[in-house]
Amino acid sequence: MLQKITRTLQEKLQPDQRKAFFNIILLLGERVFRMGIAFIMLAWVARYLGVKEFGELNYALAFCEIFSPLFEIASSQFIFRDLVTYPDLKSEILGTYFWIKTITGVVVFILTAITILVLQPDNILTIKLVVILSIPSFLRGFSGIECWFKSQLEMKYTVFIRNGLFILVTLTRIFLLKIQAPLIAFAWLVMIENSLNIVALIITYKITGNDIFAWKAKWKRAKQLMKISFPLIFASLSIVIYMRIDQVMLGQLSDSKTVGIYSAAVRLSELWPFTSTIIVQSIAPSIIAAKKVSEELYYQKLQKLSNSQALLVYCIAIPMTFLATPFTVLIFGEEYALAGPILAVHIWSSMFGFLGYVKDIWITTEELTGFAFVFSTAGAAMNVILNFWLIPKYQGMGAAIATVISYGFADYVMCFLYPPARKFGKIMTQAMMLNLVKFNVK
Repeated sequence: MLQKITRTLQEKLQPDQRKAFFNIILLLGERVFRMGIAFIMLAWVARYLGVKEFGELNYALAFCEIFSPLFEIASSQFIFRDLVTYPDLKSEILGTYFWIKTITGVVVFILTAITILVLQPDNILTIKLVVILSIPSFLRGFSGIECWFKSQLEMKYTVFIRNGLFILVTLTRIFLLKIQAPLIAFAWLVMIENSLNIVALIITYKITGNDIFAWKAKWKRAKQLMKISFPLIFASLSIVIYMRIDQVMLGQLSDSKTVGIYSAAVRLSELWPFTSTIIVQSIAPSIIAAKKVSEELYYQKLQKLSNSQALLVYCIAIPMTFLATPFTVLIFGEEYALAGPILAVHIWSSMFGFLGYVKDIWITTEELTGFAFVFSTAGAAMNVILNFWLIPKYQGMGAAIATVISYGFADYVMCFLYPPARKFGKIMTQAMMLNLVKFNVK
């Protein structure tokens, strides 16, 4: 049966389509395997730590992301695009990317450490958690290796790396739970996992016949990369603000227990985007290539991908709306029951998030980074304002409502306020209406 299916696919699909299809299957299988185990471990850790310590850990994780947008000074989106377009220049592309990211990593670590010391001078535990979780910033320069494998649709290498480390870290996490380790030990494990992922990528890059010592930075390419990437720093900062500021503001305006409840809902809501990113990452090269063939084909592919993303959201969000509370209790226990209603609301932000992944391809291909900055800034500002208004009244539910509204405004409404983006606004509308109403994308 399997051989028959494989033969049929080989006959009906073009070589690039077959490669993308099997890449999706490989990544999907990996994520399903990891998600199953992650469900168990997430529940175990949350139950073990309790609402308060779980909230403290998630506050530190959210805080560490505040300065991560600085890494966009050398955007992986453009590195990926350049590696797809000019694979023969990989040494120059990766070398330039490495040095920019490494220098940025040092700056990010210092800024993160100083900021937490200023904001939480008396909270020694939070300071320790943030500093530990920030250490992998020094290794971000090597993340270009993953861009290389993605550009070649050779994701099997990163799959093997992640799965091997995932199993090792899972066993270590079980050991920590068994010996009743303190919260700080779990932060160290997150840091080690992130660092080992990079080390494993370096080793795999070498084993596959590549050499990091062949990398060479070019100042001309660096200037060009930083010039087109620079607006994305502010765009990414805005995105981080309207994706993570809710947990940070809950920590400031409420307490660790509220953060713990809200974080449980967010963790369950954010388990699902893996299906979206796998599909988008695998289809992205063909969409970029279609741009060179014709605008019609290019927009046809964008529409088809958007349609699949919207359908995926409905398949996830509709059942979750009605089953959120029992699902949350099943995973985290009765202590986290209040996270259920929050999850039922927060899950609908996925619609704009999933379609946003497709829009990122469009923005990168069209080089509309200025628009990315405007829409994300508007979304961030709206999220902060709504959080200040809703959190004191409704706590975690207020933060969830603020998230959905700000996502919808930034990723969808703003498309119609900026004329060049109306094309993609029509694509999103058609996708959300499941193709029942069609628009001419002009």
